[in-house]
Amino acid sequence: MATIIREIMRGYRYMNEEIADPRTKDWFLIGSPWPGLALLGFYLHFIYRLGPSLMANRPPMKLELVIRIYNIVQIVLSSYLFYKACILGWLKDYNYSCEPVDYSDTPRAVEIAGTVYLYFIVKIIDLLDTVFFVLRKKQNQISFLHVYHHTGMVMGSWGGVKYLAGGHATFLGLINSFVHVIMYTHYLVSSFKIANPWWKKYITQLQLIQFFLILVHFSQLLWTEDCGFPRWPAAIFIPQNIFMIVLFGDFYYQTYVKKKPQKKVAVEQNGQANVESSNGKAKNQ
Repeated sequence: MATIIREIMRGYRYMNEEIADPRTKDWFLIGSPWPGLALLGFYLHFIYRLGPSLMANRPPMKLELVIRIYNIVQIVLSSYLFYKACILGWLKDYNYSCEPVDYSDTPRAVEIAGTVYLYFIVKIIDLLDTVFFVLRKKQNQISFLHVYHHTGMVMGSWGGVKYLAGGHATFLGLINSFVHVIMYTHYLVSSFKIANPWWKKYITQLQLIQFFLILVHFSQLLWTEDCGFPRWPAAIFIPQNIFMIVLFGDFYYQTYVKKKPQKKVAVEQNGQANVESSNGKAKNQ
C-alpha cells in the first residue's frame, strides 16, 4: 500500500511540477489543479442545487443592465485576445502546420504566455452565463451541451497555461475568441429587444466551422514532421472536437433542420393568419 501511495505521489509531482511550464507555476490558480477543480465543483453545485434552491421562492432577477455590461466586457476581452493572438503569432511567424512552444523568458514569449493566461481567466468569466440563467430562473436553458462546453473550456485552458502556454494550441484561442466577439455582440443586441432571429442560426454554423477548423489543426500533429510541439494534445482535442461537432450538429438539426410536426405547423399558420387578419382590421379602422 505504501508503495502505491509513493507511486501516486511521484506521478502527481511529475504531472504538476516536472513537466509543467516553470514560467506559469506560481500564477493564480495554476500552481495546483485543486483550486480550479474546487471552483468548477462549486459552479456545478450552484447551477444544479444551491442556485435553484435559493431562487425557488423568489421571482426571477432583473439583470438587464448587468448582462449588458457583461456582454460588453466579453466583447472587449475577446477582441483583445483575438488581436493579441494575431500580432504575437498567427499573423506573424507561426507555422499553421506545427508550431512549438517558446518556453524562454524573452519578452515576446512571456507576453504570449500571459495572453494564454488571460484566455483562461476569460473562460472562468464565461461561467457567469450559466449563473445568469439560474438567477433569471431559466433552468431549461442549462443543457448538457452548455455545461459540458463551459466546464471543458475552463479545464482545457488551465492545461494550456500549465503546460503549453504558446505555440500550436493557441490557434484554438484565436478561433474561439473571434467566435465569442460575434456571439456576445448578438447577445448585446438582443438585450436591447432588437429582433435578429437569423443570427442564432448562423452563429451555430460558425461554431460548427470553429470545431472543424480546430479538429483539422490538431489532426496535423499526427502526420506533420516533429517540430517540437508534443503530439499528446491531439489525443485530447481530436476526439473532443468530434464530440462537440456531434453535439452542436444535433442541436442545429433539431433546432433549424428537423421538420415541425404538422399540427404545430398548422397552429402556427393559423396564428399567423389571425395576426395578419387582425392587422388588416386595424388598418381599416
